[in-house]
Amino acid sequence: MPGHGNYDRHPVVALDGDHPLWTGDAVWTRLAELARATSSPLAVDCYPGVDVGAVRDALSAADPALLVVDVEEEAALSAKELDELLADELTDDRVFGVLSRRRIGAFFHPGELDRLRHQLARTDRPTLVVGWGASLVVPTDAPVVLADLPRWEIQQRFRAGAGNWRADNGEEDVLRKYKRGFFVEWRVADEHKRPLLERCSHLLDTTTATPKLVTGDTLRAGLAQAAARPFRLVPFFDPGPWGGTWMEEVCGLDPAPGGQNYAWCFDGVPEENSLRLGLDGEHVEIPALDLVLRHPRDLLGERTFARFGAEFPIRFDFLDTMGGGNLSLQVHPTTDYIQRHFAMPYTQDESYYLLDAEPGAQVYLGLREGVGLDDVRAALEEGQAGGEVAADRLVNTFPARPHDHFLIPAGTVHCSGAGSMVLEVSATPFIFTFKLWDWGRLGLDGRPRPIHLEHGLANIDVRRDTAWTRQNLVGQVEEVDAGDGWSEERTGLHELEFIETRRHTFTAPVEHDTRGTVHVVNLVQGEAAVVESPGGVFAPYEVHYAETFIVPAAVGRYRIRGTGAGPWRTLRASVRDTERT
Repeated sequence: MPGHGNYDRHPVVALDGDHPLWTGDAVWTRLAELARATSSPLAVDCYPGVDVGAVRDALSAADPALLVVDVEEEAALSAKELDELLADELTDDRVFGVLSRRRIGAFFHPGELDRLRHQLARTDRPTLVVGWGASLVVPTDAPVVLADLPRWEIQQRFRAGAGNWRADNGEEDVLRKYKRGFFVEWRVADEHKRPLLERCSHLLDTTTATPKLVTGDTLRAGLAQAAARPFRLVPFFDPGPWGGTWMEEVCGLDPAPGGQNYAWCFDGVPEENSLRLGLDGEHVEIPALDLVLRHPRDLLGERTFARFGAEFPIRFDFLDTMGGGNLSLQVHPTTDYIQRHFAMPYTQDESYYLLDAEPGAQVYLGLREGVGLDDVRAALEEGQAGGEVAADRLVNTFPARPHDHFLIPAGTVHCSGAGSMVLEVSATPFIFTFKLWDWGRLGLDGRPRPIHLEHGLANIDVRRDTAWTRQNLVGQVEEVDAGDGWSEERTGLHELEFIETRRHTFTAPVEHDTRGTVHVVNLVQGEAAVVESPGGVFAPYEVHYAETFIVPAAVGRYRIRGTGAGPWRTLRASVRDTERT
């Protein structure tokens, strides 16, 4: 196992300059001071998942003379009204809903919002309005505090028994709570948050038990600096029923709870990961998506932004089956299918890059010659009825060795087998996996993992048989450039996928240029490397083995130089045909 023990699990974007920071009880004292200092009510607009009750109680305790108003209690729809409103978007399915296009006002009684606005305009007491949507009832020039929260932390709170926003569902299946967040709440909340990133006077971080507060100018300075230099996201590791032991050793993790193995890591997924802004030895933690929403052109580049909007289209994550089990046999929806059924604009094309593999490891990919949909259906229905599925009679298996790259356009049946450490390079809509067979396993919740056979069968492309798969998806590596001490290879992805990947193998520094589009890079071999600016635009940035880092489009030229034990390899991904010519 090629572990070096230097993987950084807590990367920070260190801010230049001096920035005020309040922590603990000083946060509530400062907010009370702000409320007393303004003639307008002060809004604390809370992202869904923030403990509004705890915020409200802390503010009331900080200054009993304050009037603290909960906009949710005063004006939001009831749990029953919300369930009725969202029934079509949430559906009866355990995993999949339909992407919401609603705006936050739909979740409130308009008359109650108007009543609250008039009530607040007449009060003479220093006033704070708290809750998601608090900014809806204060004047447009009133100060607003943004209380933000990353999605990975929201998921942890779901697992601990928290419910969705204003929903009486704390005891509900975690997958259903995640679905409600993914398809509805987070979509609406992100749209509501975009103008608040510009407007807010302060940012409130409640990710941990110790609250932290910085000014809005500090938040904006941090996001601007991150958009102009290489940076890493804070990785999120999670156990699963097929998990392995590679990440625990290489990434220096504490054992997973309940004796489980870690199954995956979101190492480069702004929708899930957080971003830590470093402030003189302290930090605040914010959703990395805030950077995408605030600086989409600088981060993504003009052409990528024109194509996807303020959405980060590339995802890097880890799938660990070293000492574990097979992933589920699965397929991803075609673009046409995902648009028609789930209102998603693009689908989850992906690939498996092997960071490591045990002898005998293999990847399942594409149907075997002569296997049709009827054969697949019959075998999988027997599996659902309690029988065994001989997956290797349906699906091709290919040996998996370190640094192999398998391409997986949507519609291709696939799964990583046991004994593999996969760097998954894919498009972002990661929830859209149609499991066909899961080897009879239960999830960590003790329930059978969801199988979506009808969705899956509707998307399997039977033309992707053994010959087509071998010719198009396996071993598609070609050298495209070389120099003194380095070579560049194209490793994929397939022409049906929008992501381009390039692998550089080097013993001497390698010059790169974003050419106006975002790069996502992982050091797939070598102890460490330094990312440098030839013109000194940003400070040298050190990365370590297996770490994913993002190079914003605005960076332009940069150089990667290996340090420590080599030789070195990087895998770099970008959106095809978005570079400046």
